[in-house]
Amino acid sequence: MNVKFLTPALVAIGLLFTAPAFAQDTAPAAPVAEAAAPSAAAPAAKVDAPAPLMAEDGIGQPIPKGYAIQPQVTKNGEFALWMHNAILMPIITIISLFVLGLLLWVIVRYRRAANPVPSKTSHNTLIEVVWTLVPVLILVGIAIPSIGLLAAQYKPVGANAVTIKAIGNQWYWTYEYPDHGGFEIVSNMLSDEEAKKRGEPRLLAVDNRIVVPVNTPVRVLTTSNDVIHAWAMPAFWVKMDAVPGRINETSFTAERVGVYYGQCSELCGAKHAYMPIAVEVVPQAQFAQWVASKGGTMPGAKPAATAPVSEATNPKTGAETAVDATNATAPAAAAQ
Repeated sequence: MNVKFLTPALVAIGLLFTAPAFAQDTAPAAPVAEAAAPSAAAPAAKVDAPAPLMAEDGIGQPIPKGYAIQPQVTKNGEFALWMHNAILMPIITIISLFVLGLLLWVIVRYRRAANPVPSKTSHNTLIEVVWTLVPVLILVGIAIPSIGLLAAQYKPVGANAVTIKAIGNQWYWTYEYPDHGGFEIVSNMLSDEEAKKRGEPRLLAVDNRIVVPVNTPVRVLTTSNDVIHAWAMPAFWVKMDAVPGRINETSFTAERVGVYYGQCSELCGAKHAYMPIAVEVVPQAQFAQWVASKGGTMPGAKPAATAPVSEATNPKTGAETAVDATNATAPAAAAQ
């Protein structure tokens, strides 16, 4: 047999048997899955956190040689400050001066040299009625606004409130935002050097502030993982104990954008003085951006789709069917 004619025949026979396999390997088995896979695997766009606000001198923090109550930025705080300045301080001052005057008058008028024979009088009906009724009227005058303030401090907030869970630990705070995806923040005090570098007060600045929107009710749920702590913010007129095994509730509505500082106000151990609180009050849009930067979502917002739906043609029936891009690669992967 002539080898010259045999070689082309053998090559043709080999191609005849290998052509189907070659065609099967090179054919696009799952074009829809390959087109959709990049979209499904693409990471979500990262949202940058807004620039932190700078602390303002004299607002939301103590001042050197200060003795007055901090400026208040909530309705309850403003009312409490007015009550302190307009009711309590005048009454206390008047009573203190009156008692001091009585003591001086008794010392001078009834000293032994001026009154060698003491009076035998034991009762005076008018004086006893006066010194009984006047204190009662004073206490009633103080009680009426005090009860109103107390009720306002514990008044339940509405459904549109932002909920924050403050958890005390020895000796730092952790915060959760259950209405915004449940993300968590750990807040520790900054060193003196780092606080100075950031332009914040020492012993009050923290590495991670909590952020709340301005003019929005905020519900604070307090608890503890170890001992009793207390979440206190003087500029908001808020103080609530954080007790292990139970949840206490308080609330506030900050009406001024800014940075506000507080501290744990319950003796909780050796580092009780190094457990500060920092709250940043921002506009609503900036709060939404901050929530997104933490991986959370605003209430009512629709979560971003994780896998787009595309139209594919069924190879057997020729009908168009919806294919989930996350599952489209599964058959191809199994075939391989």
